[in-house]
Amino acid sequence: MPARPPLRIKQATKEDVPLILTFICELAQHERELDRVSATEEGLLVTLFGQRPYAEAVIAYENDEPVAFALYFFSYTSFSALPGLYLEDIFVRPAARGSGVGRHLFAFLAQRAIERNCARMEWSVLNWNERAIRFYEKLSAEPVRDWTVFHLSKEKMAQLANQRAIA
Repeated sequence: MPARPPLRIKQATKEDVPLILTFICELAQHERELDRVSATEEGLLVTLFGQRPYAEAVIAYENDEPVAFALYFFSYTSFSALPGLYLEDIFVRPAARGSGVGRHLFAFLAQRAIERNCARMEWSVLNWNERAIRFYEKLSAEPVRDWTVFHLSKEKMAQLANQRAIA
């Protein structure tokens, strides 16, 4: 079996926005949620590289071929008064899976979290994605069993905010 090319991970730049959107769509397709993607290149430019960036992205390359990406942001944990790194998305293209790319991306992000004095790294995984769950367990990650994730959609937030205006 031929050796895999060396892996290089780099911080995404404005020029990478089209590639980031492609990765987001590939991830959404994998998660059977492509119809939910409303991100645009313009939106990514503003939210990742605008005056107030909300998240960051890194891209993994084998030679010059992009094979994976991760999108993350920093949260806050009040109990320790420290930031946390929240991994919003990680996606390894099918041809590169099982070759250590995901582990390298996680190690890169763990180092970034340590450099920024984070108390933890967190992410969510779909319950049906057993392959990813096994991978995370191999990294010694532990599921948070006593918590249930809730969210409000943009529409539900508007309804709730409107209720405040009425009260």
